[in-house]
Amino acid sequence: MVRGTFIRLLLAAVLAVASVTNGARAQVLTNLPPPSDNGPREGGGSRDGGVPSNNRHSNNKAIWYVVGGAAAIFAGWLVGTQMVKPDRPQFDPGPLPPPDPISFPPPGQTPPPGKGLSKQGNQGNQSNQGNQANQGGPAALRNGFNLPPLGETRFVQDEVMLDIPSSVPAATLDAIAARHNMTRLETQTFRITGRTLHRWRFDAGNVPDMIRGLAREQQVAGAQPVYVFALTQDMSGSTAGLVNGDQYAPEKLGLTEAHRLATGNRVLVAVIDSGVDATHPDLAGAVVENLDAANDNAPHAHGTGMAGAIAAHRSMLGTAPRVGLLTVRAFSVRPNSADGTTFNIIKGLDWAVERGARVINMSFAGPSDPRLRDALARVAKRGVVLVAAAGNAGPQSPPLFPAADPNVIAVTATDMDDKLFSGANRGNHIAVAAPGVDILAPSTGGTYQFTTGTSVASAQVSGVVALLLERNPALTPADVRRILTRTAKAIGPRGGERDYGSGLVDAHQAVASARSSGATAAAPSKSKTK
Repeated sequence: MVRGTFIRLLLAAVLAVASVTNGARAQVLTNLPPPSDNGPREGGGSRDGGVPSNNRHSNNKAIWYVVGGAAAIFAGWLVGTQMVKPDRPQFDPGPLPPPDPISFPPPGQTPPPGKGLSKQGNQGNQSNQGNQANQGGPAALRNGFNLPPLGETRFVQDEVMLDIPSSVPAATLDAIAARHNMTRLETQTFRITGRTLHRWRFDAGNVPDMIRGLAREQQVAGAQPVYVFALTQDMSGSTAGLVNGDQYAPEKLGLTEAHRLATGNRVLVAVIDSGVDATHPDLAGAVVENLDAANDNAPHAHGTGMAGAIAAHRSMLGTAPRVGLLTVRAFSVRPNSADGTTFNIIKGLDWAVERGARVINMSFAGPSDPRLRDALARVAKRGVVLVAAAGNAGPQSPPLFPAADPNVIAVTATDMDDKLFSGANRGNHIAVAAPGVDILAPSTGGTYQFTTGTSVASAQVSGVVALLLERNPALTPADVRRILTRTAKAIGPRGGERDYGSGLVDAHQAVASARSSGATAAAPSKSKTK
């Protein structure tokens, strides 16, 4: 553009200069005086007086010369713009090289930089950023396919959980399993999520590779690891003799005053845990119904202790001694531990909601789990209050789930002096604290135990929630969280919310506040428990 303009102006200037030069030359020739023998006279004029006349002619001609010069400039511009084409930028790429072939990577692999996907294409896949960060940076899989995070090992090493619509026939499922050398183990449709989940086992390979391979099957809507969760309690041993004086938690929580207002009557509390010994004297009549999701009939100290922290009512005092318990055996008993899987936990959630649970206690902890997160959100929307142990992995641990889920009330543990349990997890998700160090609780075989950890603290808070719901059945999960946090006793140093949450639960103040809270909420249907 600039170059073309410059050439046009230069051409116009040349033509104009040429024209003016010719005009000036003509003027000089015209103004030359005629030869004279006498030479010039004094005064600068010619002898015969012709100079003045010639000057007049010269002035007239000068005017025409100016007009002619202007015309020449215009003509030069016209020639430069019309007769000579402007020198506009022209791009001649010459022979084009053959384009690079577009190669789409197989699921679970990242395309090389600058190949395959444009910047805009990458932005379009940001909904799967969680998958891209997994297992060495693979590319995004289809929505619903979730690889374990890099370094995560808390899952069953030879199983995968699949999300396949119930409309897919069994013959197709068998064909998919055969293509991947897998064995179908279990299938269940969950009402709370509307999903049909499958648990399949493989003999060779690893979980990430299996998920990547299954992502190519169009009938499969999703796949993820079968995550493993651990109970969050340190069983400190049993005690042969028992007196109520061994319990300091009732006084700390203000249970005597709270029980004058409510005892949890006609409220169903689900306990998703290991097996509960329903024959224990302190749990007599408390267990309304049981689900054995783990296919393990043996009672276990952890599940029995959590049930007793809520509903004990004979030799010791639980936080809600007249509740009905829906017990879910989701954790298989193994030497010195009991682990539960995603599949069994979702089974328990689904079953508890269908049975009318108003509160669900989850005294276990583990990794973030996409299907469990979805199930918890659906349960909360049904008006069920979810309570979970913060975890016993210590102050440096990342947040553990389900406690860190936004739909769950996360509970930490304190001791007799209101000091934080040293093994408790920390974080901004902690809602409240409850006694959790050296807590007396029932155990198997009619015995008792002292137990320490955030598990028993969570169970006690679940019982307090049952008191609130008896007092005011219209309370929503948000109402319950608000009451617990607003009435909690401030403990610990200022700014210690990451450690203690809002403080130590005050059952009496919380129950007293429940009557006037959530008055506009619709009361859910009641289920007769006992």
